[in-house]
Amino acid sequence: MANSFPLRVVPLILVVEDAEDAYELLADVLAAAEFDVVGAENGIDAVDTAVKLLPDLILMDLSLPLMGGCEATRLLKSDERTRDIPIIALTGHHNYAETARHAGCDAFLTKPCPPERLLDEIGRVLGDVPEEVTPRCVAFERN
Repeated sequence: MANSFPLRVVPLILVVEDAEDAYELLADVLAAAEFDVVGAENGIDAVDTAVKLLPDLILMDLSLPLMGGCEATRLLKSDERTRDIPIIALTGHHNYAETARHAGCDAFLTKPCPPERLLDEIGRVLGDVPEEVTPRCVAFERN
């Protein structure tokens, strides 16, 4: 994916989460794993931030104010600039897996998800970890 910013040494992850405590926990886990983190608290801000910054990966809560995570995912996957950015749905709604898949999410994790599993899934989606050795809390993968 071409991007006008200088080449990143550290992957940038956009965390879309409206609950401040959950965002802070995710940001701390990701920063400790040496990722750069930027946040958005609703679907509208998520789309705007993704278009502006072109993150390497998006962690998307599905229950968001103003615009839900599934609608934001559909918009991002339909935009040529952002369609190749992997999106991992991260939600407390265990029954949203099929909805998330149809929206275009590349993977689905349920909260609470242990940090090790979250980091393993991020590594797998980014291509850093071979799939066959990665334990996951994933309900599906996008084909």
